[in-house]
Amino acid sequence: MNNIQLVSISPGQDRAHFYRWASALALITIFYNIMEGCVSVFFGLQDETIALFGFGLDSFVEVVSGIGIWHMVRRMRRSDHINHDGFERRALRITGGAFYVLAAGLAVTSALNIYRGNRPETAFWGIVVSVISILSMWALVHYKMKIGKQYNSQALMADANCTKACMYLSIILFVSSLGYALTGIGMLDSLGAMGIAVFSYREGKEAFEKAKGNLTCGCQGKCS
Repeated sequence: MNNIQLVSISPGQDRAHFYRWASALALITIFYNIMEGCVSVFFGLQDETIALFGFGLDSFVEVVSGIGIWHMVRRMRRSDHINHDGFERRALRITGGAFYVLAAGLAVTSALNIYRGNRPETAFWGIVVSVISILSMWALVHYKMKIGKQYNSQALMADANCTKACMYLSIILFVSSLGYALTGIGMLDSLGAMGIAVFSYREGKEAFEKAKGNLTCGCQGKCS
């Protein structure tokens, strides 16, 4: 992946090929996050694991982000590469606010769980979901970076960094779930949720920054 030659998007078939790939990857990201969110929220509630539940809510917020990225790709296809349009800025503000609310809710709930000594019934689904997510995010990062480098698209490579941070969230969920499964220490689930809250706060902050500025990445807070 590191030896792909950087080239500019040329007219004709190369340009069409790039936008087909970019649009497909954006749509895959959207639909994957919808499925991941549904499964995570369902089993998070059923097993009373705040880390898995919070991870699922984060996935739903990422859906709005993904729609903004897909819209950006369509706009770029029309040769408008300059600024976020109104739709993208609204999407960034909505996701920014949602991430702030999510971060606050997870932080408070995690603190209460630690204080009360609450613990999940099981961490099995947290482990399953996180492993699948890590593998899926790794594949998306690989192809987004590959296509982004091949066509010298800074926007797509920035989106790959967004997806890479999703993978880091999955690793947090995996570590906290596996730790609880091995030790039975309920605090680990709450600490995992707090880790997700920290990421959500950063995502929210950067979403609002991107809504104000001329930034090529349409993802909020996961660009690095």
